Amino acid sequence: MQVEGVMKTLKEVPVGETVTVAKLVGEGAVKRRIMDMGVTKGVSVFVRKVAPMGDPVEVTVRGYELTLRNGEAEHIVVE
Repeated sequence: MQVEGVMKTLKEVPVGETVTVAKLVGEGAVKRRIMDMGVTKGVSVFVRKVAPMGDPVEVTVRGYELTLRNGEAEHIVVE
């Protein structure tokens, strides 16, 4: 998935970094599911760890741990 400019997706964020959600791309059920998990525009996300093969990624958002598949993380544009 290509994202314009210097913005990157949550999938590309290294372990130990905190980022802010800029926007969610895509539509329908995937976007709704991500929003229902508390990942919305403006929220801070800390990348806790990534599985050895790179999928899934574990993050802390709104004070709780959340595990996202790479397919879901690609829909989250961060800054």
